Amino acid sequence: MELQDYIINDIKPVRITDKVSDLKLLFNQLTYSHIPVEKEGVYMGCISETDAHCFDGAITLEDCNYAIEGFFVRSTTIWLDVLEAFAQNDSNIMPILDQNNKYLGYYELNDIIHLFNETPFFAEPGGILIVEKGINDYSFSEISQIVESNDTKLLGAFVSKIEEDLATITLKISTTSLNEIIQSFRRYSYNIVSGHEDDSYLETLKRRSQYLDKYLNM
Repeated sequence: MELQDYIINDIKPVRITDKVSDLKLLFNQLTYSHIPVEKEGVYMGCISETDAHCFDGAITLEDCNYAIEGFFVRSTTIWLDVLEAFAQNDSNIMPILDQNNKYLGYYELNDIIHLFNETPFFAEPGGILIVEKGINDYSFSEISQIVESNDTKLLGAFVSKIEEDLATITLKISTTSLNEIIQSFRRYSYNIVSGHEDDSYLETLKRRSQYLDKYLNM
């Protein structure tokens, strides 16, 4: 389904000349964190429920326009960037403008998350593997080569954390038999953070270490 199919336009932007009391009433009727605001038919931004309840109900939105947040996405914005915009603005509603800055409607966060959950990264069966390597040492082409050299497919990968000079990469792989893939990553100097199956290679090393300690202590 196209992302544009998720555009909702049942709520029109409030006017900047409206009273804050009207905005508070609208928030009480809805579950949204923000409401779009327009001035003479032009989208200005959104005002949050938290800010709205801080203002005197008798004033207009124009009197507190400094609280309006100018975030939006385009109708052509891809879903991953839309999801990022939700996160950056701590909102559950995302206004949509066309290329001429005309307000088209909004996306609802739950719809975009549902779309995310339908991607192969979440929907397809497989295993999750988390690896880490120096930020200047890893490459996605190398990661793909390692996975595919083990006769399996990479369903998705993203950098889930960067800390100092170390990058953590989360992988979704089209198999739950991760042991051979884990060993391949180790040969390429990747540290294994987590694999959603028993890492028999590590368990073997532990058993050998325990056996060696027992032997040396005889």
